[in-house]
Amino acid sequence: MMQTRHAPSHEATLSAQRLTLRVGARTLLDAFTHTFYAGEIWCIAGPNGAGKTTLLSTLAGLLQPSAGHVELDGVRLADWPPMPLAQRRALMPQSAPDAFSASVLDIVMLNRFPHLSGWGWEREADREAAHAALDLLGLAAFAARDVLSLSGGERQRVALAAVLCQDAPLLLLDEPLSHLDLHHQIDCLEALATWTREPGRTVMFSCHDLNLARRFATHALLLDGAGGVYAGPVHDVLTPTLASRAFGYPLILIRDGEHEALIPAPRARHESPAGHDTPAS
Repeated sequence: MMQTRHAPSHEATLSAQRLTLRVGARTLLDAFTHTFYAGEIWCIAGPNGAGKTTLLSTLAGLLQPSAGHVELDGVRLADWPPMPLAQRRALMPQSAPDAFSASVLDIVMLNRFPHLSGWGWEREADREAAHAALDLLGLAAFAARDVLSLSGGERQRVALAAVLCQDAPLLLLDEPLSHLDLHHQIDCLEALATWTREPGRTVMFSCHDLNLARRFATHALLLDGAGGVYAGPVHDVLTPTLASRAFGYPLILIRDGEHEALIPAPRARHESPAGHDTPAS
């Protein structure tokens, strides 16, 4: 069932201008131009190695594109001072290794750094923001836990809480659902949908589950790994035709009443796992 969402606004948040990404001799993205608006939830999908992490890091300003540029609020990322940029966008990387023991609350509050002033001491408002982020993800009882005692899935949810605590209106999330049980994946996506209902907020996240993307995202950006990209409303992009082309395997759409799902097509008997016909005996 589709989630009820507020309609996206027409306020531009992020813009890619003829963005080209290359890794070695491979072109991951070729002269891509698109504007992302407040109120939208974007899923970035594609096969392994297609460039999802590279794209998110470039949109965050951590990597320089091979050509083109990215603008945030009409200003090139390269022209943003670090602190104001951190107040406007937050990036959740795929992994967040912990080098020392600390409470979950302290780890989440680290993302309040862009809002601190003077000597950098946190205020009551910073503590309230950290607790609110933990509450949103159902982690209130974890506040005093040692981060080193957490499971992989618990640590992933804490990382998402930290990004939410940063209070930036643009979230760039690299595989935020990895290591999570299905019900926690849905809980996190529902939390992000709730968070995005506040004016001016945008979420972009990479994800391998096309059906969760079709359910919770408003838009999708599908990379094919060879420089091609499809971008638009999620149900226009994550279709059997385009997804089959990008992932190199036929997908079909099945329906059960108001529910629908993309699933792999059954492999033909004569087709080998590599996709080639098996020789006759």
